[in-house]
Amino acid sequence: MNRLKTIDDLLHHAVGEGVFPGCQVMAGGAGGVAIAAVAGMTSLYDGGQKVGPDTVFDLASLTKPLATALAVMRLAADGTIALTDPACAVLEGACPSEKAAITWENLLCHNSGLPDYRPYYEKLLAMPAPGRKSELHRMIMDEPLLHAPGRCTLYSDIGFMLLQLCIEAVTGKTFPVFVQYDVFSSLSVSGLFFPSDNDLATDPSDYAATEVCPFRGLLQGVVHDENAFAVGGAAGHAGLFGTAGAVYQLLAKLLAAYAGDHGGGWLSPEWVRRFLTVPENAQRTPGFDVPSKVGSSCGRYFSKARTVGHLGFTGTSFWMDLDRKIIVILLTNRVHPSRVNEKIKQFRPIIHDEIMQRLA
Repeated sequence: MNRLKTIDDLLHHAVGEGVFPGCQVMAGGAGGVAIAAVAGMTSLYDGGQKVGPDTVFDLASLTKPLATALAVMRLAADGTIALTDPACAVLEGACPSEKAAITWENLLCHNSGLPDYRPYYEKLLAMPAPGRKSELHRMIMDEPLLHAPGRCTLYSDIGFMLLQLCIEAVTGKTFPVFVQYDVFSSLSVSGLFFPSDNDLATDPSDYAATEVCPFRGLLQGVVHDENAFAVGGAAGHAGLFGTAGAVYQLLAKLLAAYAGDHGGGWLSPEWVRRFLTVPENAQRTPGFDVPSKVGSSCGRYFSKARTVGHLGFTGTSFWMDLDRKIIVILLTNRVHPSRVNEKIKQFRPIIHDEIMQRLA
């Protein structure tokens, strides 16, 4: 596959090999966008259309860095919270003693001690919708910690669900409203949104389809993640949708701030550098991932010491080389029609290597 001549060749070959039905790629460096390509179809069923630059993808866990982490950054930059504050202190009701020491930074860095995942939706969907978030709060508070806060790292959706509850408690706003207006709009970033709360793309054909869900049918414009769906479609760990161009807009602002460009407002170099740097005694930055030492999805050419990014379960990812000021975004719907397709694991490093060699 990596002998093919162009990025377009690689993408179309991947579609033909069933790596994913459709995709968008966008990449660039200090000079702006250098590569923008699309391939494939939004859906394999009747009504599927060719993927274009405006096709909207379910970003899945890219919600964690692009929405939740930036919402916390906004609160910290405004002085509303400190990352070292106990996060649960802002919530109503009793906090179990073992969770009282969990800080905002623990939750962001995935070392809170909370488990990785629980199928909370199985109980929540049997309840009336208005009571589900309160029940989620109760279930998380009842969840035994696997280890003391700060002791070791375990990637946790549950930690980011708790962050959503904490953000809403502090701001008095719903999570999607705070993210949409106090984060994205305040940075003049458009095209990232929660369809459940602010449907900017009203036609289902505008979205890349994801899985055929056993109890929801074909998902197109509806969040793939079941736990996020159960609490209304917008959650701290999943629910954000957008295009590669919209993700690039946001990442370019982060990269510029990291390099020292203070464009005004709350997105300062100081705070961006803190969120893009691994704290002492942690293995991830607050909200962002770093490359694995062996076999990273970002391939061979990103700086191993100064790269941040994230993967999304639906087949999405971004990586930023902070030294070379390079951004690479890959959005796909590899879970369409089924999540059992894992061919993207082999494809990701191939496409990243090809792009990095062209941008170097």
